[in-house]
Amino acid sequence: MLKKMGEAVARVARKVNETVESGSDTLDLAECKLVSFPIGIYKVLRNVTDQIHLITLANNELKSLTSKFMTTFCQLRELHLEGNFLHRLPNEVSTLQHLKAIDLSRNQFRDFPEQLTTLPALETINLEENDIVDVPVEKLAAMPALRSINLRCNPLSAEVRVIAPPLIKFDMLMSPEGARAPPP
Repeated sequence: MLKKMGEAVARVARKVNETVESGSDTLDLAECKLVSFPIGIYKVLRNVTDQIHLITLANNELKSLTSKFMTTFCQLRELHLEGNFLHRLPNEVSTLQHLKAIDLSRNQFRDFPEQLTTLPALETINLEENDIVDVPVEKLAAMPALRSINLRCNPLSAEVRVIAPPLIKFDMLMSPEGARAPPP
């Protein structure tokens, strides 16, 4: 087990170093078995955080993200967090004023992360395969850039299904009523 942990740590370090050395705008830490965002990465990336526009933390074991993560990477355009154990976002997600796309599919959200409705550049929200029942349809309808929201495989209320279509000007993907995600 220690060997596997060592390999995972080495993999994260290698990926972070690649980002710094290449001057890339992407940090890809997908499938690194992370349970939290490593604090040491902030120090390593401190001179390049403004250049990072895409972070992928997909398919890890994250239960939460800190406010420091959101405020450090405030220039993000895309954030991929699918396949984790997230159930909420910190309020500081509202600092991501340039964010265009966020993927929160296959997590554990029960409540729609309403902080997302304050992001002026947000075009795409993916919340497929969560446990969301209610959605702030009016707030979503007021979002200036929103083009698509994926809510498939969520137990959406009948009220959301009826109210949403006439109010929205974007694509809202929903599964048929009563449909659930296929078993893993």
